[in-house]
Amino acid sequence: MAVPELRITPVPRGDGQGPAPERPERDFVLYWMIANRRAHYNFALDRAIDHARRLKQPLVVLEALRVGYRWASDRLHAFVIQGMGDNQRSFAGSAATYLPYVEPETGAGSGLLQALAARASIVVTDEFPCFFLPDMVKAAANKLDVRLEMVDSNGVLPMRASNKAFERAFDFRRHLQKELLPHLEHFPRREPLKGLELPPAKLPKDLLGRWPAPPKAWLEEGAELDLASLPIDHEVSQVSYQGGSRAARKGLRGFVEDRLAYYAEKRSDAVDDNSSGLSPYLHFGHLSAHEVFRAVVGKDFDPLTPQSRSARGQKEGWWGLEPCVESFLDEVVTWREVGYNNCLFRKDYDKYRSLPDWAKQSLAEHAKDPRDYTYDLRTLEAGMTHDELWNAAQWQLKQDGRIHNYLRMLWGKKVLEWSKTPQQALETLIELNNKYAVDGRNPNSYSGIFWCFGRFDRAWGPERPIYGKIRYMSSDNTRRKMKVDAYLERWLPSQGRRLF
Repeated sequence: MAVPELRITPVPRGDGQGPAPERPERDFVLYWMIANRRAHYNFALDRAIDHARRLKQPLVVLEALRVGYRWASDRLHAFVIQGMGDNQRSFAGSAATYLPYVEPETGAGSGLLQALAARASIVVTDEFPCFFLPDMVKAAANKLDVRLEMVDSNGVLPMRASNKAFERAFDFRRHLQKELLPHLEHFPRREPLKGLELPPAKLPKDLLGRWPAPPKAWLEEGAELDLASLPIDHEVSQVSYQGGSRAARKGLRGFVEDRLAYYAEKRSDAVDDNSSGLSPYLHFGHLSAHEVFRAVVGKDFDPLTPQSRSARGQKEGWWGLEPCVESFLDEVVTWREVGYNNCLFRKDYDKYRSLPDWAKQSLAEHAKDPRDYTYDLRTLEAGMTHDELWNAAQWQLKQDGRIHNYLRMLWGKKVLEWSKTPQQALETLIELNNKYAVDGRNPNSYSGIFWCFGRFDRAWGPERPIYGKIRYMSSDNTRRKMKVDAYLERWLPSQGRRLF
């Protein structure tokens, strides 16, 4: 089945002349893999394969990793490189040629895409509406003389199934319930490389010599990566769990088999954690939302079943599935994809001014309220506040690259309470999250941060100091809702214990 047109966007050049033309007389089709870093369930890869078949040309897949982006670290680099190893094994023996590249120093990779595109009949890349990727793709289109297409393989609902940003999750959920069903008939291919027949690619030796593959040892399965030679942040260490599609699929199987049945009742339990743990893999494209959806709903799910149900924006009941499955689908479809919608249609998604008017007004009215405690970025980053539970969440972020889902909300709310201004609080949270979270720099992580300030939410009462009408959370209430002693024992070092 062809890739739906709604997911394909030709990238125009900056000269106002529209996209560059296709060059069928050239040597191969190029897939520039920048976000959907996987060889399965990938609409962008499907699109590139379709072009290669149509033109009867080889397919070359470039997956490059630069060093000059903000927050580049051992943690993020290792996760991507581990995925490269999996991709190399997936593409090995297939009809496609896979080219991994890790930039050894700032600027060393400059010219690689242009050199390959000069030999390409068409270039396909991933559409990802967040971080530096949209600007990078736009800049590439201005430099290439060949047609460049972005393909949306982010979620089960195409991002362009709407033409606006939604202010509330409820409104997006209602829109999704109206629009989603036809799109459940169009999934990317599970294993697109299987049985693929294409001519072999012939790449010049000088190109491969100038931009060589990463050290072979880096791409071996289970390799210990020594990245000391790279100009990245070495203080943000690698996490204990592996990146890549194989680890992602293993994690998905474990969640479905062992934890999904308890998701609805235990997902907020910080000790007996039944969350999926899949967000890092979804962020880096090692796992597809389509594959997650299919694994969760099961083989017998009929997408036509909910058709008789009204699209009222309800959280439960629309799918006609078990409560645990419906609860998870609301997270992985509604809440995840409303973030992508917001990033696509709000170019200021990461700015304070993008908050709802009611939230900005309420926060402004309470901006000068006295704070019992205020902390600067350095103290918060060190996890050295008076609040043990908050410190533990920060230490989990620093060590594990993620925070338990419920405690992440508390983590953000307290920074709002302890900062001199809400604008400063927002800057702090973005810095800490994007620096340490493996799934940071993502539409969904911006949704979580900005939700702490009122995005996708409504005004709440009673009105409180500092928070105003913003939803309130406290560590004391959290302690009453869940047993946190084991969580503190696991994540809080002795220097993070109560200081006051």
